[in-house]
Amino acid sequence: MELRGRTALVTGGSGGIGAELSRRLADAGVSVAVHYRDHEADARAVGGALLVQADLADAAACEDLVARVEAELGPIDILAANAGAGAQASWQEVDAEAFDRLYAINLRAPFLLARRVLPGMLERGFGRVLFTSSIAALTGGVVGPHYAATKAGLHGLTHHLAARVVRDGVTVNAIAPALIADTRMLPGDPEQLAARVPVGRLGTPEEVADLALAMLRNGYLTSKVIALDGGMYPT
Repeated sequence: MELRGRTALVTGGSGGIGAELSRRLADAGVSVAVHYRDHEADARAVGGALLVQADLADAAACEDLVARVEAELGPIDILAANAGAGAQASWQEVDAEAFDRLYAINLRAPFLLARRVLPGMLERGFGRVLFTSSIAALTGGVVGPHYAATKAGLHGLTHHLAARVVRDGVTVNAIAPALIADTRMLPGDPEQLAARVPVGRLGTPEEVADLALAMLRNGYLTSKVIALDGGMYPT
């Protein structure tokens, strides 16, 4: 499906996956708002039609972020809720504060952003929502219980929303990568991690962006969680 002329918001757009997806969308003729929290220089390197800073741990920032993008670029047709956080910790080490912070960024913010943009998508008869999950949502992963739980929550959110908006031309999906190089979320030594992957190497942000763009273009694909893990976990 042609995406040219649409408007997208990519959260976490200064990181490896978000940056590459932002570039691919821009190359496809999409007006892209690149969101970042701390890494302004990296966000500027990505380019995009608009750079927007926000701390998505703050619930009010989600509303403000969408309002700023709409004021500059117009209604949002594509939401790529890619921003995430994950500090490695055992279940014994994760206290209420640590759990709540990841919940706010990894699950609450994607919901609040989707809740804000979906009414306009429904009214216009077109919309794409893509959540960035993780293979940890399916396996428990190695980052921590707070990370796995919040990413798994995105899957429930995907299915719930998708069933309620699809008749109006809006799709909702999630992509679940694992062990992707050149990201801030890699949980360990790259060489040791690569040895665990059946294809013999880590994935790349470019490969994640390839799949993400295909999902965004496909109007028949909805309520799906698609893993991209080099064959580690057959599903």
